[in-house]
Amino acid sequence: MYPAELVMPMRMDIAEGGFKELHTAQEVDQTMAEAEEGTTLVFINSVCGCSARTARPGVKYAVNNSQFKPDRLATVFAGVDMEATAKVREYTLPYPPSSPAIALFKDGELVHFVERHHIEGRPAEVIAQHLEMVFEEFCSPAEA
Repeated sequence: MYPAELVMPMRMDIAEGGFKELHTAQEVDQTMAEAEEGTTLVFINSVCGCSARTARPGVKYAVNNSQFKPDRLATVFAGVDMEATAKVREYTLPYPPSSPAIALFKDGELVHFVERHHIEGRPAEVIAQHLEMVFEEFCSPAEA
């Protein structure tokens, strides 16, 4: 576990971006039950440098600037919200545990997952552009 005073700025950074913090397995299950319809983006937050430099800024930029957006935004904090993180990782199987990571669910199904190795070494702008394309594919209204 990381000290609360260490992670508070990192929590606030993503929460201020409109992400609902999930602290327990029950909160994750409730959010995923709501995710049975529409789209839900789950950000697995982390204290690592790539989370601060690229993942959090990239995710926030994509959500704020994309024409198409997920219906719900949620976050768990790896190394802090152990129970919630473990539960989210059940929903992201068959992918191995990864933090930071970004998962997009559509109608309750995992449709896109960005693992840590796709985040490391990439600038926030590249992550944001990638997510904007993912949002366009999965979050845009169905063609009539």
